[in-house]
Amino acid sequence: MIAGGTTVMGVVNTQALDFTELVSLRRAGLGGIQVTDGTAVVGATTTIAELGADEKLAFLRPVVETFASPTLRNLATVGGNLFVPQPGGDLAVCLLALGATAEIAGPAGTRTADVSDVFAAGVREGEIVTAVHFAIPAPGTWFYTKAMRLRLASAAVVTVAAVVTVQDGVVSSARIALGGAGERPVRARSAEDALLAKPLDRATVDVAAAAALKDAAPLDDAFSSAWYRARVLPVHFRRALLGE
Repeated sequence: MIAGGTTVMGVVNTQALDFTELVSLRRAGLGGIQVTDGTAVVGATTTIAELGADEKLAFLRPVVETFASPTLRNLATVGGNLFVPQPGGDLAVCLLALGATAEIAGPAGTRTADVSDVFAAGVREGEIVTAVHFAIPAPGTWFYTKAMRLRLASAAVVTVAAVVTVQDGVVSSARIALGGAGERPVRARSAEDALLAKPLDRATVDVAAAAALKDAAPLDDAFSSAWYRARVLPVHFRRALLGE
């Protein structure tokens, strides 16, 4: 099965594979964006460009603007991004931070799964992702940064996406995801714990940035060394949360 084919076709054109047919989901009726009572339902074949053009999801525009190139954004899909190996999958990192769930259809019917489970185990034989669901974060609670070798249109060295809520002067909830920090998007649970019940200031964020390394297993690849990713992760963690 393919949607945009931005990853699959590269493999098909360069490797010997054990399948002979591809089925496109482009016209399967799985596109579209609906927002109801603060919850978004995004069809799996919705393109990244369509996602960025939707005013109701304007908080994701900085993500979309640094996602590959305009050509790829017009092809790549929301559902397909769940299966892109790191350090690609910028949107997948964001969906993890948003606590998104995937709607999955197969021979046994329809089920839902956390996107983290999809990252870890994929889907079962005969199943496809049909949509993703997530709550739109309240104003001022969404944080995102992507470090790249190029100013735009490059795979990530490090990505940080977070939903952090401050109440009565201290962090009341935090959900943080990292890209480039493992084979799949990673929850920075140690960093989340370091933020809770603390003011969202430089001292607290410094401690949380160091704690994020406990959850990371950075990659060596053509874009960066694991050593460099580990060195810059705390820097970009601070930039994401403090805007430095």
